[in-house]
Amino acid sequence: MGLHLTPIKRVKTISKKDFFENYVQKQKPVVVEQLTSEWPAYEKWKLEYIKQIAGDKEVPLYDDRPVSYKDGFNEAHAKMKMSDYIDLLLSKPTNYRIFLYNLMKEVPSLNKDFHWPNIGLRLVKQLPMLFFGGENSRVFMHYDIDYSNILHFHFHGKKRCILFAPDQTKYLYKVPHALISREDIDFDNPDFEKWPALKQAQGLICELNHGEMLYMPEGYWHYMHYVTPGFSMSLRAFPRKISNLAKAAYNVFIMRHYDNYMRKRKGQAWIDWKNDEAIRRTHQELNIA
Repeated sequence: MGLHLTPIKRVKTISKKDFFENYVQKQKPVVVEQLTSEWPAYEKWKLEYIKQIAGDKEVPLYDDRPVSYKDGFNEAHAKMKMSDYIDLLLSKPTNYRIFLYNLMKEVPSLNKDFHWPNIGLRLVKQLPMLFFGGENSRVFMHYDIDYSNILHFHFHGKKRCILFAPDQTKYLYKVPHALISREDIDFDNPDFEKWPALKQAQGLICELNHGEMLYMPEGYWHYMHYVTPGFSMSLRAFPRKISNLAKAAYNVFIMRHYDNYMRKRKGQAWIDWKNDEAIRRTHQELNIA
């Protein structure tokens, strides 16, 4: 028995009116299969192309090691030339990922390869972010610090995405003073003996192929599994709900600074306490012994 996951609705194309009224206003995910079909990126954006035009750039890398008090908020674990990193991706599985990286700032010509979609969201033009991962690498379950509406485009291969709406948070073993669930949960094959609350969670799933776009509404939890090596681009629009704007401001201006302060003050004991609290609070709220 696995998680309760419903396939995310897929459409080939979508009008601005349909997208806004049926997905943005209702805060429902959707996969649009052909939104990028007329972009130069649809033909060009393969790993070999990125290596060709950005191979000399030094890029920050992250792996799946547990959070440590020694690491700052979203601090990179390693650095590598992009050419060497792409050679690694294409040669064998690796846990090294590129996370939330503005490669367009480093290589402005990439901006000519895609069009900002006129789809009913006021997208933030300064924030086209890229994400890279190797075969079988995973991005732990989390939600975004700014509660943005996200258009997530995938290129070169296949990626599996599991989403949970914000109202499912109580089942996900959320770590306090953080944006993540317990990192030792395998959302591909969860241990319900250890994590019984997950049996009650109702989630969504899709597999993104080259050129497809997944819309993730404000505050949605997401877990990513790179089935093959590949990369994605996220375009973002600020939250439309006032309550989510307030949560985003709290996360950016208070929560992350408090968490960094406590890591420095208490060290690993702070991380261990947060992980223990994730279980205690979840089970207490759901009356799980």
